[in-house]
Amino acid sequence: MLPYINPNHFHHHNSHNTTNFNSEAMEDQFDVIVIGAGVMGSSTAYQTSKRRLKTLLLEQFDFLHHRGSSHGESRTTRATYPEDYYSGMVLESSRLWRQAESEAGYQVCFATRQLDIGPSDNKALLAVVDSCRKNSIAVAVLKRRQLLEEFSGMFDIPEDWIGVVTQHGGVIKPTKAVAMFQTLALRNGAVLRDNAEVVGISRDGRTNEIVVATAGGMTYRGRKCVITAGPWTRKLVKKARGIDLPIQPLETAVHYWKVKEGLEGKFTIESGFPTFASYGEPYIYGTPSLEFPGLVKIPVHAGRACDPEDRTWGAPPVLVDALRAWIKGRFGDMIDVAKPVLTQSCMYSMTPDEDFVIDFLGGEFGEDGVVCGGFSGHGFKMAPVVGRVAADLVESGRAEGVELTRFSVGRFDGEKRNGNVKDFDDQVMSH
Repeated sequence: MLPYINPNHFHHHNSHNTTNFNSEAMEDQFDVIVIGAGVMGSSTAYQTSKRRLKTLLLEQFDFLHHRGSSHGESRTTRATYPEDYYSGMVLESSRLWRQAESEAGYQVCFATRQLDIGPSDNKALLAVVDSCRKNSIAVAVLKRRQLLEEFSGMFDIPEDWIGVVTQHGGVIKPTKAVAMFQTLALRNGAVLRDNAEVVGISRDGRTNEIVVATAGGMTYRGRKCVITAGPWTRKLVKKARGIDLPIQPLETAVHYWKVKEGLEGKFTIESGFPTFASYGEPYIYGTPSLEFPGLVKIPVHAGRACDPEDRTWGAPPVLVDALRAWIKGRFGDMIDVAKPVLTQSCMYSMTPDEDFVIDFLGGEFGEDGVVCGGFSGHGFKMAPVVGRVAADLVESGRAEGVELTRFSVGRFDGEKRNGNVKDFDDQVMSH
């Protein structure tokens, strides 16, 4: 049963009057309050506002800040997952990215092929091939000589490695993508507030509304609430529900390396250079030269467990050494491995099984609260589908097309708290 809904809550706030409030009441009553304006929250606000739900998007820092997981110049997109339940989500997201881009009038995703490499007996890489076949994704499995031929001698691998090539790769511009979702949400009549740290989330037993209080002394009332707070999700859920979700923030470092002079053109999307991932230890990934001409992004998929407020903003030398050796092995002298030219800090929000959390908040919030978090270093590309699912859950209490049992809060109940069982090693290393 839905609680009594004040019909005024459904008054659509059109884009012409979002900044002119006649009264406090106009400002603080919403259909949906989204907490956290990274890519997930911004995508959710875009989706809910598109459905004419009066939406408030709250951000504790400045919009487009660099303290979470949604900033920077590039993220990869790929449909090659060892877990077969992610591929469909990626394909739906690709369609939704294009739809949002057409509404905004500019591009945030740049397509290229995806190349996955690793030892021919690596369980995760073999699971990737199975997953592609199960999801009818065209995949080519190449040996060393074929791979050298396919990519014009750009990627060298050991004889006992294989290359897995699919068409569903690409680079997403993260800060631009978040700004796009926020722009579209604003255009759809959403209210956006930054520097509004949430300090309380509770249920008003009298009106059944969810009350969200911010550090600035404001309180907002909503029929529904969505928590998409990245590395701060665990703290907010604990504050609201008193349960401890095992979402561990990791601080990770992204490295850019200089391409040897005269070879810069070979590392671009235009020349057919792919987004790529290398399985095994360490798991390494990379993107074509795009945001910084003449530089190529190649980091280790790893991080240091931390509190989101306690960052070093650096990278451990031992990881950089492993990375240098790997780059030398794959690209020879085409990339200067002396030292990375640029290093940027980012955050992952890890769950024990590296699967997402997308579920109802439960407890006194029941199905009126939704939590989306624990994206474990591989969620950005799927922000459009996460926003779509969150909006479905808010609007109707159910979402089609995504296997949400995999992403339930309840999978961490019990003694082990390990979540979904996998028959291959973790992809992200903690150091």
